[in-house]
Amino acid sequence: MTINHALYHYVRPEVVDKLTSDDLFKTLPSQATRYAYAEAILELGEKDPRIVVLDADVSKSIGTNKFAEKFPDRSFNFGIAEQNMMAAAAGMATTGLIPFASTYAVFASMRALDQVRNSIHYPHLNVKIAASHSGITPGPDGVTHQAQEDISIMRALAGSCVIAPADSPTTKQAVYAAAAYEGPVYLSFTRDPVPILFDESFPFEIGKAVTIRDGDDVAVIAMRDLVIQALIAAERLAQEEGIQARVIYCHTIKPLDTEAVLQAAQETGAVVVAENNVTFGGLGSAVAELLVANYPIPMRQIGVKDTFAESGPYLEVIHKYGLTAPHIANAVREVLAHKARFFKQPNLSAAIV
Repeated sequence: MTINHALYHYVRPEVVDKLTSDDLFKTLPSQATRYAYAEAILELGEKDPRIVVLDADVSKSIGTNKFAEKFPDRSFNFGIAEQNMMAAAAGMATTGLIPFASTYAVFASMRALDQVRNSIHYPHLNVKIAASHSGITPGPDGVTHQAQEDISIMRALAGSCVIAPADSPTTKQAVYAAAAYEGPVYLSFTRDPVPILFDESFPFEIGKAVTIRDGDDVAVIAMRDLVIQALIAAERLAQEEGIQARVIYCHTIKPLDTEAVLQAAQETGAVVVAENNVTFGGLGSAVAELLVANYPIPMRQIGVKDTFAESGPYLEVIHKYGLTAPHIANAVREVLAHKARFFKQPNLSAAIV
């Protein structure tokens, strides 16, 4: 069947053409979003002398060593001392600098949480936390480096802003937006490459989700590396079963775009949330909290269950733990079956309008 390109928005045509192909991840251009961050921060450093980069012994892994080479006076490597790095970032922010504290997500959100909470978020300082290896995207690195809880932890902090971009172009946009945003921002990046999905016209704005595929049967709300999985699932469901899924790229987990989520819920009557994060406290929880209070309809969550993951190739790991397109498609089928029963119940449809 022919793919209807008119249903897609901002997604590169070559990506749309590959959504039903088994070799998508082998043939599409891709890049780990940690490297897109490194490129963006280098560009920002050339434009704004207030930008400083703090590292914790992983500058080569993330790519911020290039910033250090070009701006040695604005680069600070603290070694394996993430807590000190966050405290120093807070201090620098009080002087008018814009510090980007760069490390792995497990260390930013857990090892240094005391300093992140009390030294950065409590005084609402202008610190940007650039967290690589988020979720279970660092499949080969094992559980100690898989930050499957980072989104949930950072979302729980008062006054936090949490962003998880899906590809390189929108990662760069997110980094620029974070630099212009007044207050703490948590940026969540991937270890392994993800396909380059969007062109430069993508309208990135903190707190604004974007519909990237039209559909009226169900809404699939996805973040970071599961956006491509949601697109694959949506197109295969359309081709094989005639199900038209709306796909919403929710790059900002907090503040959540409540208007976009509620509109999608009201127009489709069923929601699936897909995130590479635990199912407790992340994007799925945020959407569920919103819906249960305002428009309680059938919903399913795709995420890491109550378990730790294991080492292995990225795509194999996320498949084993239920985070790939077939799992999203199954969740869509389940929620549509529930939707059919849900709206047949007497007085229920009227009650939620």
